[in-house]
Amino acid sequence: MTHQRGSLQRKYRKNGETWILRYRVTAVDGRRVENTIPVGLLRDFPKEKDAWREVDKLGLAVRINEAACPGRIRFNALCEHYLKADFGADAVRPKSDNTTAITQHIVRDYLIARWGNEIAEDIKPLDIQRWLKSLNTDNELAWTTIAKMRGVMSRIYKVGMLHELVLTNPVLHVQTRSKSSYRAIVITPQQTLTILNSLRAVLHRTLVLTCAATALRSSEILALRWADILWEEKRIRVSKRWADGKDGQTKTDASDGYVPLHSILAQHLQEWKARTPYWKDIDFVFPSLKAEGRVPLTPSAFVADHLRPAAKKAGVQIEDGQRFGLHNLRHSLSNWLVNKAKVEPKTVQGILRHSRIQTTLDLYTQEDSDEARAAQGEFLQALGMRSELVQ
Repeated sequence: MTHQRGSLQRKYRKNGETWILRYRVTAVDGRRVENTIPVGLLRDFPKEKDAWREVDKLGLAVRINEAACPGRIRFNALCEHYLKADFGADAVRPKSDNTTAITQHIVRDYLIARWGNEIAEDIKPLDIQRWLKSLNTDNELAWTTIAKMRGVMSRIYKVGMLHELVLTNPVLHVQTRSKSSYRAIVITPQQTLTILNSLRAVLHRTLVLTCAATALRSSEILALRWADILWEEKRIRVSKRWADGKDGQTKTDASDGYVPLHSILAQHLQEWKARTPYWKDIDFVFPSLKAEGRVPLTPSAFVADHLRPAAKKAGVQIEDGQRFGLHNLRHSLSNWLVNKAKVEPKTVQGILRHSRIQTTLDLYTQEDSDEARAAQGEFLQALGMRSELVQ
């Protein structure tokens, strides 16, 4: 059998001059007809040899020689194409650095590791589902993580179909569980006060107080500079988060905004600003003193060395290996505002900057047992039941 390599041609398209791979296929009536596949923009591959490397990387030679129709591309090549198309110039929505890193981890360390050498359209839905289930039973991965992997794998096929590399998406028939078994530890205001009193450093006390009162995510609070504290406007600007040692985009569009700054919190922040050696507008509000303020403090070290011990001392039940950190303060504020203070959920949604109120109610607010008991008592009284024990 004669294997064809095809030929490369430069062609102008809407998004710029593009390399096109030309090759011939056999139509259903037996005629040999020309077909083309876009390889990439000329600005990304200025020389023809660069474009040929991309052809090999995407597995296009495999496709044009193994079949006369789409579908014979190997899964690893389909993945590489997805990472380039969905995170590159053709992406409809920009992705944050954190999203990019997580997606690449899923694609390379799990999906390609398992399915990379197989022809993409030969992968069966049942085999995918059994593999995903084994990640839970054998690897003990959470179902929420597995559901995210399923979503990424499905997206790989969708992008492949958009670019006419495959005809079907076997992941559409695959089922997973997506409900998380994680239940955040919620602490009371009294426990929070005990934690604050246990922290010796003003830096640490102010950090915990600010996090507890604003429900800022740890990455957001670490990214704060003094210029973000808008004293006159009585609010704090949230426009970035600290990730991978640099500023990045906020988690969602809804996260980019403001949180209130009460006068009590403002007073504590002003007292800290008067004591910190890094008080300029460009300085971090919660700097690493060891790094001389060049970066914010390290949250994992702070939690392990200070926050968790202080929480246990305050009577918070934390099992070995159980997650507890600054994020629990976010859950705790939401829970207290909705269940105890009876603040309107829409207001709490605004404080937490959730795009959907259902996230606030389902994930960040737990059932209040005191309220549940009181409601049950009202029902029993409506039934005419006596409050004394029935003999």
